[in-house]
Amino acid sequence: MSEQDSQAMHHPAVVAHRNSRAGDAQLRIADAITKFAGSMPFVYIHAIAFVLWMLFVEGSPWPTLTLVVSLEAIFLSTFVMIGQNRQAAFQQIKADHDFVEQELELKTNTELTRAIHVMTTELHRRLIEDGAEQ
Repeated sequence: MSEQDSQAMHHPAVVAHRNSRAGDAQLRIADAITKFAGSMPFVYIHAIAFVLWMLFVEGSPWPTLTLVVSLEAIFLSTFVMIGQNRQAAFQQIKADHDFVEQELELKTNTELTRAIHVMTTELHRRLIEDGAEQ
């Protein structure tokens, strides 16, 4: 599937948002970290690493392990907030796009309704005139 085909399958706001994020290296890195941190391999790696650390690296691992886990939690919570901010920005872009599209649709429907009204009025006028002539 080509990139153009994949873009055709997504909402225009999604495509625009994805393209804007792809242009920023920091956002790509944050997205990659967030994607990995929210996966089961991340959990497995940490479970194995912590067990190995407690068994083989330090005799009394708790003070150092607590520090490492706390620092990691700080960074991971930051990435969660980055992801939430990204999602909120995307939702705003999509809402703005949908609003513009709905307004355009409303305008088109209003114009069609007016045109139908004009044609119906003209049809009734002609029918009345034709009925009066007979």
